[in-house]
Amino acid sequence: MNHLIAQEKIAAFLREDLSFGDASAFLFKENEGVSGSVVVKQAGILCGQEIPQIVCDLLGGASYQPFLPDGKQVAAGTVCGRINGKATTILAGERVILNLMQRMSGIATATQNALERLNDPSIRLTDTRKTAPGLRLFDKYAVRIGGGCNHRFDLSTGLMLKDNHLAAKGGIRKALALATQNAGPLTKVEVEIETKEQLESAVKSRVDTIMFDNQRPETIRQWVKLVPAQISTEASGGIDLTNIAAYRGCGVDFISLGFLTNEVKPLDISFVLDGVVKA
Repeated sequence: MNHLIAQEKIAAFLREDLSFGDASAFLFKENEGVSGSVVVKQAGILCGQEIPQIVCDLLGGASYQPFLPDGKQVAAGTVCGRINGKATTILAGERVILNLMQRMSGIATATQNALERLNDPSIRLTDTRKTAPGLRLFDKYAVRIGGGCNHRFDLSTGLMLKDNHLAAKGGIRKALALATQNAGPLTKVEVEIETKEQLESAVKSRVDTIMFDNQRPETIRQWVKLVPAQISTEASGGIDLTNIAAYRGCGVDFISLGFLTNEVKPLDISFVLDGVVKA
């Protein structure tokens, strides 16, 4: 994860939460110190261990000691690290820390679950641009930690012609000719197809990647045979944990999963100060 960009993003998140200060800060003396543990409350894949220290550095006066690396499978009750320092710093930054770690760990866990259900090492799982505004850096990092890989980071990293592009410009060949006029030598081209005719046109156009959009596994198994080895293939659309196993052995190189980052179920993680007794 790009530490500099992560720091800039997290600074904005802290400003959002602390624009008018912390109304509970009066409870503590200026340099009153406390300590506490970051505790994972349900099993999953841990992600976001850089976040607490970034928050501590931005607010000042506290530090985080991680006990486990990102990507570690953890059980409920696992203490993944300790925070020590000024009470005002720790309690002001607690929510931002937990919000990000919970979301990132949830994404990493969902990615690993999808890999396990697919159970096909010949197919790589990738994310999409269906991320929450402002959180793409963290979401895509979490997918990698969970064992997946990243699709485009933004609209500049690869040229993808989807159904709207093709409809607006009269098909794959016309759209491709126009879109590639200003493309550099390293710009990869992917085309989304929904019919066999579009598939044949994409193959003839020698694109880099063909995406089979909203196609049944049995259809993909037949169509992938028509694609030359130098063109990579991707399945996308409507694939989730309930049906991903059906795509095992379908022959594509990638399966992209929007639900990894747009249907996030956070992993339950909490921060507990020393001395706190839970009922």
